[in-house]
Amino acid sequence: MKDGRAAVTNTRAAAVLLAVLFAIEGSLAAVAHAAPATHTVVMEGMAFKPDTLTVKQGDTVVWVNKDLFPHTATANDRTFDSGELPANKSWRYAASKPGKHAYTCTFHPTMKAVLIVK
Repeated sequence: MKDGRAAVTNTRAAAVLLAVLFAIEGSLAAVAHAAPATHTVVMEGMAFKPDTLTVKQGDTVVWVNKDLFPHTATANDRTFDSGELPANKSWRYAASKPGKHAYTCTFHPTMKAVLIVK
């Protein structure tokens, strides 16, 4: 009869272990598929800060104009375009197209930056 109890105990232990492993796997999957992040680019001093930003597909990028005059964030490949962004205003973009997207301010062509979407 001892062997029967040992088998039941081992079976229960195996079931508990499997349940724990599935819980851990589920937690890891949830972390891997975490909610999209939000990143900020500041337009200030006639520059985009940072001038290169890498995000994941689905993340949001917010451009904030801290200069006294309007700017745009316009992708050279037309993937995104904020339009005129007045002083002290912001614009949001959900990064949907993977790739390396160079962009400029159409009012101030020396303002250049790159958004990399992975």
